[in-house]
Amino acid sequence: MSSQNEQIAIFAGGCFWGVEEIFRKIPGVTETRVGYLGGTTEHPTYKEVCTGKTGHAEALEIVFDPALISYEQLVHTFFKMHDPTTPNRQHNDVGTQYRSAIFTDSEEQSTIAKKVICELEDRREFQKPIVTQVLKAPIFWSAEEEHQEYLIKNPGGYNCHILRS
Repeated sequence: MSSQNEQIAIFAGGCFWGVEEIFRKIPGVTETRVGYLGGTTEHPTYKEVCTGKTGHAEALEIVFDPALISYEQLVHTFFKMHDPTTPNRQHNDVGTQYRSAIFTDSEEQSTIAKKVICELEDRREFQKPIVTQVLKAPIFWSAEEEHQEYLIKNPGGYNCHILRS
């Protein structure tokens, strides 16, 4: 991290290429890194995670400046870019690696994430219950270089994420 004031947020909401593409453009997000966490294999590869046998989720680690964007704003954005009501699935991507999860590094982040989920449920933002997990962040394993900023390198590449208003 480049600044003492920067913080980290980690979200899993389907294919990490599309999640990264949306978050990297948000003012206050200073760095993004796609990777894997929540599984049993050390240093998993994309090929291994795609089998669904490692237990990892495809995820995005975000470095952000809380003076420019709050963690709560990032959580709200996360819920606008994917369907948090489908267990182990986003669009055509099916498997545990595509689950919806928020990985937190503090009790404060966990409280905020759970609060946002409750607000969304109370307002009935979605027709089905939210299945997003809120979990303490385990080790984040960085994905291979070809997956970092994938949609910048491959502008016509696969992307199933859109940001709803």
